[in-house]
Amino acid sequence: MTKHRLYIGLGSNLGNRKALIMEALRLVDLCVGHVERVSRFYETAPWGFQSEHPFLNAAALVTTRLTPHECLATTQHIERQLGRTQKSVDRQYHDRTIDIDLLHYDDLCIRTEKLTLPHPLIEEREFVKRPLSDLLG
Repeated sequence: MTKHRLYIGLGSNLGNRKALIMEALRLVDLCVGHVERVSRFYETAPWGFQSEHPFLNAAALVTTRLTPHECLATTQHIERQLGRTQKSVDRQYHDRTIDIDLLHYDDLCIRTEKLTLPHPLIEEREFVKRPLSDLLG
């Protein structure tokens, strides 16, 4: 079975942000695939909404045998395990314990109702581009 290269973005602005990201990475390694590399951590202001809680952001390269949709379902399950109670819909963002975004999966371009790859907002989000550049550069 073929291994695929998955890039994910992670962010947290509630609770022990670093511990939540580290636990998310542990669960990704356990349930999605091997976490090959992790970017530096970056503290950033909330994007798309107002909050007094800054984010901690990172990115990771994961090798996986799962399909893109299986990766999405699994990372959403991990988010719920770590206390995320609602997803952002129609660009209505909010504070959250953990956010895991699929950024790239090999060189695939996917446009479905549930999943778009590469992630459509990478270029608008410095908090995604900086950690991702750690891994790609």
